[in-house]
Amino acid sequence: MNKAAYEYLKKADPILGRFMDQVDMIKQKPRRLSCFESLVRAITNQQLSGRAAETIFGRFRALFPKCDFPCAADVLATDADTLRGVGLSRPKAAYIRDLASRMIAGTVPELAEVDALTDEEILSRLTAIKGIGRWTVEMLLIFNLGRPDVLPIHDLSIRKGFRIVFNKRKLPEPQAIEKYGERWRPHRTTASLYLWRACE
Repeated sequence: MNKAAYEYLKKADPILGRFMDQVDMIKQKPRRLSCFESLVRAITNQQLSGRAAETIFGRFRALFPKCDFPCAADVLATDADTLRGVGLSRPKAAYIRDLASRMIAGTVPELAEVDALTDEEILSRLTAIKGIGRWTVEMLLIFNLGRPDVLPIHDLSIRKGFRIVFNKRKLPEPQAIEKYGERWRPHRTTASLYLWRACE
């Protein structure tokens, strides 16, 4: 996060700004992993707590002890039952194998190519892959690519964090967060980081 985004949000939204003052600046650097590794990580994280997902992801990586992270060909050569043995659900194992086949076929952009695409272009291309929805791509945009203006309105923790920060009685609908979040442009990623922190 840069200081300009921090100061912009405090001026644009005094309510969020008060919470930001309590937390101070959140440091968040993009991972810059390959798109394959980032998407495998995101698929693993779908509908799981962070701790459970990290455990399963660690077991997945342990299947390939000769490298830091397996290439697509190595994953595709691993049968679905083996992948399920590390804790991946049947659908997730299938999604990861399908992703690997698409990487080999060249239909998934590499990191250098992704850098030249807009957020919407990345969303359009990657959500065409089975098992990769908008949330999964938004996680790649935020945590892997460091894109500055992403607001995952369907993320449950974002919705909970919004309820806490803005003292709402009920969990807000995604559309309400999207509408309110217009005042955070072009720094909606930074706002998202604070909503996640509030949920923690």
